[in-house]
Amino acid sequence: MTTDSLRSGPGATGPGATGHGATGHDSRDGRSGGGGRHSARLPVREHLPARDPATATAAADVPVLDVVIPVYNEEKDLRPCVVRLNGHLARTFPYPFRITVADNASTDSTPAVAAALAEELLGVRYVRLEEKGRGRALRTVWSASDAPVLAYMDVDLSTDLNALLPLVAPLISGHSDLAIGSRLARSSRVVRGPKREFISRAYNLILRSSLAAGFSDAQCGFKAIRREVAERLLPMVEDSGWFFDTELLVLAERAGLRIHEVPVDWIDDPDSTVHIVRTATEDLKGVWRVGRALAVGALPLDRLARPFGDDPRDRALTGVPRGLARQLVGFCFVGALSTLFYLALYSLFRLGVGPQIANGGALLVSAVANTAANRRLTFGVRGRGGAVRHQAQGLVVFAIGLALTSGSLAALGAASGAPSHGTELAVLITANLAATVLRFLLLRAWVFPERRTTERDDVEAPLPATAALPVRNESEDVR
Repeated sequence: MTTDSLRSGPGATGPGATGHGATGHDSRDGRSGGGGRHSARLPVREHLPARDPATATAAADVPVLDVVIPVYNEEKDLRPCVVRLNGHLARTFPYPFRITVADNASTDSTPAVAAALAEELLGVRYVRLEEKGRGRALRTVWSASDAPVLAYMDVDLSTDLNALLPLVAPLISGHSDLAIGSRLARSSRVVRGPKREFISRAYNLILRSSLAAGFSDAQCGFKAIRREVAERLLPMVEDSGWFFDTELLVLAERAGLRIHEVPVDWIDDPDSTVHIVRTATEDLKGVWRVGRALAVGALPLDRLARPFGDDPRDRALTGVPRGLARQLVGFCFVGALSTLFYLALYSLFRLGVGPQIANGGALLVSAVANTAANRRLTFGVRGRGGAVRHQAQGLVVFAIGLALTSGSLAALGAASGAPSHGTELAVLITANLAATVLRFLLLRAWVFPERRTTERDDVEAPLPATAALPVRNESEDVR
């Protein structure tokens, strides 16, 4: 990639500036230069301390929010967008902020318009990149920003700006790691043609079915992320174009990070220059690439883990079993799905082979899926660490289930000679129920044992909570 030229207006804060207060680097948060063994671990989320906007200036203070506007040949829309956004933030946002125009190698007068805005408006910065790509622009600006909360929006301002504060509020409060605007939420109000509506819903359906995505709208140009999350997540994102958003969200969700969704009011821009067919093709290629990487465990998602103690489920509460009730619920849920999956596989295999081979094959496939599901959903193990060992131990548990079910089938065959398919299924269900209690005990005590004190000592202690200072009431300024 070519060297990026950075041009800052008088209100810009240098990307290398050291933050204090809300963003001060702490040796405990893994970003110190010591390179300790916990340097890749995310810090505990904290509420960013508030500052009085009446005494804060964009030039003197590190901004809490950095809003990036990626543009390519937007000489017509850029000035109205930045002026309107700057006015909205100055009127309603109770923290210092910055607006960064990221120019993706525009060939019209966009650079001149952006440079003029940076000179004219305090807190507006202009960044020039010599290569195209929305993802490339966001990666470049977010990686260099010193603001603790990073956001971006499209230059057409299709999303109503009243959703901006609700978007970043859960990141400022420490409640969430990422936030996205959703046009597909039930309470969203969207105006767009049937073609774009169909494409959007079809794309999100593909994400849900192929990558098991839980978020509702991947491509809405209205997102925000905490900086410490971006620092760990951006190096894992390969795409530099339109799929950048989706890849970022999928990896964050798979790592167990919290994604907050905000319903938005959104009006389609009829003059949009997005090439729908080319963008859709690149997105599908990205879905295939990320899905394959997740399937083979090629992504080090464990580096996005939070410290022990950040998750309330980690806390030891008097009179509450250590996760037993939650684990039982998760185990029963996974077990029910695994049993249905196993019975479907057995019925399928039984069409071509005998009962013993069909039973062994169905149990083997379902056991691998069962161990992976229990590892994540029941016992809350994140990342790739120990995955091979867990699967090996899970196969031992599988062998016990195989012995019980195979023995039951053998006994049934000896007793009745040629039992019906329904009788076989009934016996298998009974045998599986008998093995369920033993399977849960083995998984809990042997495969996924509780973390001991020595293991907790190997993890960073949670940072102390920071009390939030009151902010002045801006409700009278909101239009």
